[in-house]
Amino acid sequence: MKLKLILTTLCCASLLANAQQRPARNPAKETVTKTEVTVKEESKPAVNERTIKVESTVITNHTVTVNGKSIPYKATTGTLPVWDEDGKAIAGLFYTYYERSDVQNRAKRPLVISFNGGPGSASVWMHIAYTGPVVLNIDDEGYPVQPYGYKENPYSILDVADIVYVDPVNTGYSRAVNKDIPTNKFFGVRADIKYLAEWINTFVTRNNRWASPKFLIGESYGTTRVSGLALELQNNQWMYLNGVVLVSPTELGIERGGPVDAALRLPYFAATAWYQKVLPADLQNKDLTAMLPEVENFTINEVIPAIAQGGMLNPDKKKAIAAKMAHYSGLSEKVILDYNLNVPTDFFWKELLRDKGFTVGRLDSRYRGIDKMSAGEGPDYNAELTSWLHSFTPAINMYIRNELNYKTDLKYNMFGSVYPWDNTGDKTGDNLRQAMAQNPYLHLLVQSGYYDGACDYFNAKYSMWQLDAAGKLSDRMTWEGYRSGHMMYLRKDDLKTANNHIREFIMKALPKEGQAAKF
Repeated sequence: MKLKLILTTLCCASLLANAQQRPARNPAKETVTKTEVTVKEESKPAVNERTIKVESTVITNHTVTVNGKSIPYKATTGTLPVWDEDGKAIAGLFYTYYERSDVQNRAKRPLVISFNGGPGSASVWMHIAYTGPVVLNIDDEGYPVQPYGYKENPYSILDVADIVYVDPVNTGYSRAVNKDIPTNKFFGVRADIKYLAEWINTFVTRNNRWASPKFLIGESYGTTRVSGLALELQNNQWMYLNGVVLVSPTELGIERGGPVDAALRLPYFAATAWYQKVLPADLQNKDLTAMLPEVENFTINEVIPAIAQGGMLNPDKKKAIAAKMAHYSGLSEKVILDYNLNVPTDFFWKELLRDKGFTVGRLDSRYRGIDKMSAGEGPDYNAELTSWLHSFTPAINMYIRNELNYKTDLKYNMFGSVYPWDNTGDKTGDNLRQAMAQNPYLHLLVQSGYYDGACDYFNAKYSMWQLDAAGKLSDRMTWEGYRSGHMMYLRKDDLKTANNHIREFIMKALPKEGQAAKF
């Protein structure tokens, strides 16, 4: 039996009067809109209990204005099962699926499948702050403001693609059906890729999207996930993609130990020191992107060879290298020599602004923190992450319940327990390379924030160089940098630019009518 009800959303004035109970809508809209909610009786979410229902569905209809054009869309929120080898449901994955509702030919309509990272993180971050139809109520640089809430996203990619946001097991509302299910079915590099590929098959089949051009987007550990999925989907689900977007990518299992690992941090140090205005005048007076190539060349051509020589490095040469590293990093020459040219990132976050009484954020070094003591080798906490949780957590709980009408007493896990996590067998960078080699349609976009210290921009470049060591895929690979951190889209200017880059990437990756997949 289908239950239908019409929910009439309040006008802007009423919403403002109830800002603590309802999220703020776009104040530019004065018209009354209607939202239709369809719930199947047999697939209601579990209310008044904290158990997973492996299949549930709630459908609502909305509009959003993107680049000045009104886009009608349907939102399907619910859960779909994860199947084991015997065809039994062992988990239910929570997802939110946005479809533009004025599209006549869904076969030509791109589908973007979106994951965040952790590996124990929900898809909330890109869902309500980047590509989806709503974004957080934050200031233009990404800092929390009150009242908490969300508003229309005028830069969403929903105008060019449908999007599904997926929460892996123990994130969001996704759970195993009971505690007896072995965790190694889900929690590991290879297990994660395998069960999510099976789930994607179920989702695509249920929603009749086999004909659609398909794209994966992942952020942070999500880049490890989608890089592995690109090949897993091809080899074991026989599903071929048009594009993969890596947002703030991990190392993707690409080896970079010893001198390479130590040296590659320097350009990030320089970017952070430039933002915090602690560089010498000759560098500080240059624009960021005019200064960084100089640091990058020094890193590749001088720092890596110097660190590789270790104790055999001439003392005068070592001192000269340290002096130049100090010039670029904002650290003292003595500190760099004390660390034998290999300064850890956690020490850098503590040391850079120590004399000013601040630490800098790990995932975004624009953010400052305050420690109990100025002494120490690393910050007490991640200044940026606590700021983000401040604004994201209320908004996602309000949005899912109030706007998407999905009601459950399960706790929405921003981060869930997924440990122990099995990291063995991480060849995901090479998996992606192989998928691109096998599939001439498959394109790659990499997006990095210059101030990201966890998945830094220069390591992302290095991964691309090593992923395509033969140089045969370069015409299908693009890197873009932004003046923010791990979640570059929290800065308003980068939200617009980064979404435009994805939009352009999707359109570029769609083959021309009749263009065959061949080299």
